[in-house]
Amino acid sequence: MNALEIMDGLFFIQRGYLNGNHFVYRCREPILIDTGYLAHFEETEQRLRSLGVDLSQVRLIVCTHTHCDHVGGNRIIQDRSGCEIALHRIGKHFEDTRDDWATWSRYFGQEAAFFECTSALEEGDVVDIGPHAFRVIYTPGHASDGIVLYNEKNRVLISSDTLWERDMAVLNIRVEGSTAPHRMLESLEKLEALEVRMVYPGHGSPFRDFRGAIKRCRKRIQGYLKDRSKIGIDLSKKIIVYTLLMKPGYPEASLLDYLMTTHWFPETVNFYFGGNYRAFYDQILSQLLQRKVILRNRSGLFAKVPS
Repeated sequence: MNALEIMDGLFFIQRGYLNGNHFVYRCREPILIDTGYLAHFEETEQRLRSLGVDLSQVRLIVCTHTHCDHVGGNRIIQDRSGCEIALHRIGKHFEDTRDDWATWSRYFGQEAAFFECTSALEEGDVVDIGPHAFRVIYTPGHASDGIVLYNEKNRVLISSDTLWERDMAVLNIRVEGSTAPHRMLESLEKLEALEVRMVYPGHGSPFRDFRGAIKRCRKRIQGYLKDRSKIGIDLSKKIIVYTLLMKPGYPEASLLDYLMTTHWFPETVNFYFGGNYRAFYDQILSQLLQRKVILRNRSGLFAKVPS
């Protein structure tokens, strides 16, 4: 999908299923919202350049949270431009203290360079993206520093990982705590009070069925609360795909060994599935291969997601 101009000068850039979507306000000193994976930065730069954006001139990056698929380009862009970077105050604390556990990168073995956060955002703050005013709404659950951005005039919601159309972001109980599903439900309730014409999510395509998406997400979380193993299955599938996005062509015979060196895989299998690592891994990999989310060839395993 090409860049889509969603408001005057403000473009939505859709990436692959598990790379973060991002936004750019095109002007002499561009403003970005999220910056995708570090591993995919070359493509990010190409897409921005095709819009006439010079990354050395970026003035501001607004981040919806500090996970690697949303902040991957921050450090490179800041080094080139000296730009300001704004985060929720909790995310700023994570970056200031170089907390790679709270930002998930150490837990999942993901790559994201720390950067200098220059301003802390709070619930109710207004961020000006060019002439467009967006209200900050704090939405913990998926991420303890998560925010969405709402433009009341156009009834546009930049929903990040708080709301997708027909899926939902990972709930990481180990890092975010056992109350994460409950906080996610509270965040959905907060969003439900808004009048929304169009949603631009952190992953996937834009959509109009705002209330239907909330209903589907709420139903899934309620299912998680009844059967916590569903959290572990969803997390495992998504993080294995994330792993292969960052390590394409990984040798199939070695993937389980690698996963066992991470924090997340042994803990997830121990917590939800009684520690039977091989059987659980074989089951998940088989499902992903069957659905063609993962492909195998002589070089190894690859995540097959839309570009």
